[in-house]
Amino acid sequence: MAMLASVRLPRAEFSFISDWWRTIDRPVVLIAAVLMTMGLVFSFASSGAATGRLGFNNEYFFVLRQAMFVTIGACVVVALSFLSPTGARRAAALFYLLAIALMIYILMFGHEAKGAQRWLRIGGFSFQPSEILKPSLIVLAAWLFSKRMENPSFPAARIGMALYVLPVALLIAQPDIGQTGLLTMAFLTVFLISGMSWVWIAAFAGAAVVGGGVLYFAFEHVQKRVQGFLNPEAGETYQTDRALDAIAAGDFLGRGPGEGEIKHFLPDAHTDFIYSVAAEEFGLIASVGLVVLFCSLVVRGLLIANRQSENFPQLAATGLFALIGYQAAINLAVNLNLMPAKGMTLPFISYGGSSILGSAVTIGLALALTRKRPGQDLRNGKATGWVGW
Repeated sequence: MAMLASVRLPRAEFSFISDWWRTIDRPVVLIAAVLMTMGLVFSFASSGAATGRLGFNNEYFFVLRQAMFVTIGACVVVALSFLSPTGARRAAALFYLLAIALMIYILMFGHEAKGAQRWLRIGGFSFQPSEILKPSLIVLAAWLFSKRMENPSFPAARIGMALYVLPVALLIAQPDIGQTGLLTMAFLTVFLISGMSWVWIAAFAGAAVVGGGVLYFAFEHVQKRVQGFLNPEAGETYQTDRALDAIAAGDFLGRGPGEGEIKHFLPDAHTDFIYSVAAEEFGLIASVGLVVLFCSLVVRGLLIANRQSENFPQLAATGLFALIGYQAAINLAVNLNLMPAKGMTLPFISYGGSSILGSAVTIGLALALTRKRPGQDLRNGKATGWVGW
């Protein structure tokens, strides 16, 4: 009996993996896994049409690649979620510097497609550095603003604006107006909830209005998309029109897996307009289900962010989950013709390694920042209120 007692392990001694599973926010992990799985299913539905249109011999080309991207993305989510808040901040700083360096390189030697120079070609793959830039900037900005909350004399606003302006300038130079707007929205979210003064907020709002006007008159494609949205008869609305046709054709239950027809006429059916492919083949149930999943992910994320007792994790997690929500909302709004067309992928769903990686980094960092940690005071799990409100 003494020997048996000597080999018993205390109940509190968990393995490395079980400790991770016990401290991680499992609903967020589950929703992200469901979205990745649905992305694979929808990629399977759209792959044949995309390969036929682009002249590939293997009709499963895109779905096989997407499976590889999803596997890598899942590994990234898990790996980053093990980090401490300090580790997450350091990883974000590394990602930010890497993304800035690659974006500068791309402007000189990058791959050009559809009139924009946003991609780095590596073998048979293309990589868009701005996808990892977005979550890294949000984490760094949150850290800066949390320092200002501890020390009001800390120049967080000036440093944060410098970190924001540099990538925005590089994005506009590509040009990538959509990512510029998305990055601005997420950055402004962290800016607002950190309790910045109304002087800064007014200055930011004024600059955004002026900047939007300058972009409209400086870029012809921006004018065409806005004018096409406001007056469809005078602009190019082919993809949006086909997307609406696909959504309408899906009705309640859809035409069935692989039975969609309009996807064969949609140039970006496997990327920016994959939502319409899902709606046509799987019907209203799938299309509404996707909206519910993204809403659930964002709401759950904001709730666990709000429970954090420390300023930095609270601000950063809020900004990261807001980033996912904004991107999903923009993609869905374009598919439903609620805003001018913009090349914006649907997180975890659209085909593309850069998109999957960017979403994985975002969720991985958010999970790391909201993990239950020894000695952490969550005030018995009750919400503590928004920082700065």
